[in-house]
Amino acid sequence: MNENSFVFGVDLDGVVGDFYGAMRNIAAEWLGRPAETLTRDVGFGLAEWGIDEFGGYDRLHRFAVTQRNLFRDMEPVQEAPATLRKLSGRGIRIRIITHRLFLKYFHRESVTQTVEWLDNYDIPYWDLCFMNDKDAVGAHVYIDDSPANVISLREHGCRTIVFTNSTNRDLPGPRAGDWREVEQLVMEAREEWTTGTLGLFGAAGYSG
Repeated sequence: MNENSFVFGVDLDGVVGDFYGAMRNIAAEWLGRPAETLTRDVGFGLAEWGIDEFGGYDRLHRFAVTQRNLFRDMEPVQEAPATLRKLSGRGIRIRIITHRLFLKYFHRESVTQTVEWLDNYDIPYWDLCFMNDKDAVGAHVYIDDSPANVISLREHGCRTIVFTNSTNRDLPGPRAGDWREVEQLVMEAREEWTTGTLGLFGAAGYSG
């Protein structure tokens, strides 16, 4: 792959993997409640499920990864693996950027499960980065669902697509509601980069 290839910085949880669907089922078990009683309309941190009185998000997350193999067993978002394969086939460099190591003491499980999951669904990637400051990695366009990440990336001049869910409805676009829309936006971003024109992403500079 040419070092001048167009780089697509891809978040995993809530974007490629159905994080909230998987966590809903695990949380139902952890809370001792039927899954259908847990709303799908959640904010970042899942407070709507009443997890705080059970130890909070960090404790639920630790249980999900170490006891229920969250990062290995979650289902992918519909059409995400196929679209990433298609984009890779068009010469776009997929750079996975995820902050899955934010809790201590089980990094090995998190990394191993992540690699196994990516391989299991044949998701192409040239780089796999575990870090919080995603703008430091460098990409021509990013996709993320976390409001904090999107805001931070944009503040650093990074062209960022919002992958729509209940946690980020107040964020301005560009945004995608499914992976067909992601494909279209990424191709438009590459066209802007290739031709040096300003389009959907405006005057924000590319990182990387």
